[in-house]
Amino acid sequence: MKEEIVLRNVPSMSVGDIVSELSEAYCAIIQGGGSVKTMPSVMLWGPPGVGKSQAVRQIADSICMKTGKRTSVTDVRLLLFNPIDLRGIPTANEDKTLAVWLKPKIFQMDDSDEVINLLFLDEISAAPQSVQAAAYQITLDRVIGEHKLPDNCIVIAAGNRTTDKSVAYKMPKALANRLMHIDVEISFPSWKQWAINKGINPLVLGFLSFRSDLLMGFDASSEDLAFPTPRSWEMVSNILSRVNSNVTNVFNLISGLVGVGTATEFRTWCNLYKDMPDVKAIFDGRGWDIPKKTDELYALTAAMTAYAANHRTEMDKIENSLAYAEQFPPDFSVVLVKNYMSIEKGYREKLMSCPTFSRFVSMRGSFLNGSI
Repeated sequence: MKEEIVLRNVPSMSVGDIVSELSEAYCAIIQGGGSVKTMPSVMLWGPPGVGKSQAVRQIADSICMKTGKRTSVTDVRLLLFNPIDLRGIPTANEDKTLAVWLKPKIFQMDDSDEVINLLFLDEISAAPQSVQAAAYQITLDRVIGEHKLPDNCIVIAAGNRTTDKSVAYKMPKALANRLMHIDVEISFPSWKQWAINKGINPLVLGFLSFRSDLLMGFDASSEDLAFPTPRSWEMVSNILSRVNSNVTNVFNLISGLVGVGTATEFRTWCNLYKDMPDVKAIFDGRGWDIPKKTDELYALTAAMTAYAANHRTEMDKIENSLAYAEQFPPDFSVVLVKNYMSIEKGYREKLMSCPTFSRFVSMRGSFLNGSI
C-alpha cells in the first residue's frame, strides 16, 4: 500500500556537500586500513533530476583520486527489475539433487584490494514491494540468498518521496533505522562548481548564473512533462555543445527538456551573446570595453570562465583576463575569480603565479569564502 513518505529529522545537503562528506568518510576508512562494509548503507532522498546519480559518480571519482584505488560503479534501476533479477535464476546442481541460484551480474565484482566497488540501487522507493524486499536484504545484510557482496563494496540507494508525485512506498521503520538518510537539496553554488569543472556549455552556465531560480523548476502539483532540473540542463548543454550552438535552431529540442516557457527565456537571454566583447581578444590582452548591463556581465563572466577552463595551462592568457576583470564591478570580479578557482582542484595555487590574482587575494581575500 502506498503511503506518504515525509522526511523528518533528516539532514538536507547539497550534492556538493554529500560528495565531500561521504567521500571523506569512505576515504578515512580505506586509508586507515578498514573495510568500507563497516559504513552503513546510505539512502538519498530527492525529487527527479536533482543530481542523486551524479553524486554517486562524483563520490567514486573522489575516492579514486584520494586513495589511488580504481572505482567501479554498478548502477541498478530497481524499477525495471524483478525479484529473480536480483537473486538469480534457479537451476539444478551437478548431480541434480539440489537447486542452486546462478549469480546475478550485479554481484560480479572485483574483490581485490586495488578496487572499490559502488553499488547504486536507484529508484528503490518506487520498485515493487517484492523487489524492495530483495533490495533491502542487499542494503542491510549485503547478501541475497546465497550471494554476498564483496567487502570492498559501498552500497548507496536513492529514491523519491510521494510528495514528489512519483510512485513511492513507505519504508518500514526497522529498515529505516539501519540506513543513513540524506535529503538532497538544490544548491546553485554547488551545482555551479560542478558545472564549471564538468565543462557545461557557457550559455547554460551564464543563463543560470543570471536566473538561478530556474535551475530547478520541479513542481509536484503541476502536470507539465518538461521542466528544468540539473539533469535536464545538462542535456541542454550537450545539445548546444554537440548538435548546434545556435539556440534558435534547436529551440524545440530545448523546449522538450525544460519546457517552452523556460526555453523562451533562455533564447531571449542568449541573444546577448552576439553583442558581447570578443573573449579571445580579452585573453590575448586586447580587450577594453566593459559591458554595463547586469545580464551582459553574467554572460561575459560565463564565457570567460569557459575559455579559461579550455586554456587553463596558459597562465599568460589567464593573467590578461584577470587584468581585464579588474575593471568589472566588484561583485562580478569576485564571481569570476571564484569561477576560475573551480576550474579544477588545486587551481588556486596555479593562479597565484598571476600578479593580478595575488593582488586580488591580498585586497579582497575575505570575499572568496562566501558563496558563488
